Amino acid sequence: MENMRKVRKTMMKVLGYLIIFLFMMMTAVGSYQIITRYFFNRPSTVSEELLTYSFTWMSLLASAYVFGKRDHMRMGFMADKLTGNFRKYLEIIIDLLSFSFAAVVMVYGGCSITKLTMIQTTASLRVPMGYIYVMVPVSGILIMIFAAMNAVEMFHHEFKEAGEVRV
Repeated sequence: MENMRKVRKTMMKVLGYLIIFLFMMMTAVGSYQIITRYFFNRPSTVSEELLTYSFTWMSLLASAYVFGKRDHMRMGFMADKLTGNFRKYLEIIIDLLSFSFAAVVMVYGGCSITKLTMIQTTASLRVPMGYIYVMVPVSGILIMIFAAMNAVEMFHHEFKEAGEVRV
């Protein structure tokens, strides 16, 4: 259990730094775009495309990060009032459903769309679109890992009192 927490902490740290890097890059590219558009009257299509794709990557990675913190959106207004084994099994089922969604939609569907779009290239950057879409299955795998870790944590958690559970 302690090893799993260390792995989660390391994954969260790496993911956090990656998200911060993408945000800093977006800030720099966005500033460049503003300068070229308004001061030099020559808009940059490369920066527009780079901003769009880096925002997509950042939001997908941030969703995996939120799953790792167990801060994802959920309607806990009923579940948070429960205690005991019923609550434990409900939390595990929620994590298994999240795992299943990530596996089917994000990993399987993401791999399918990535393979399909490898022959298409982006308009300005001239890179295969599959490189852009590859973040969908990557973030799906991260969500699956975090959902499995969350389910294990919930299995070992005692629900003696009502309220939201954080890992």
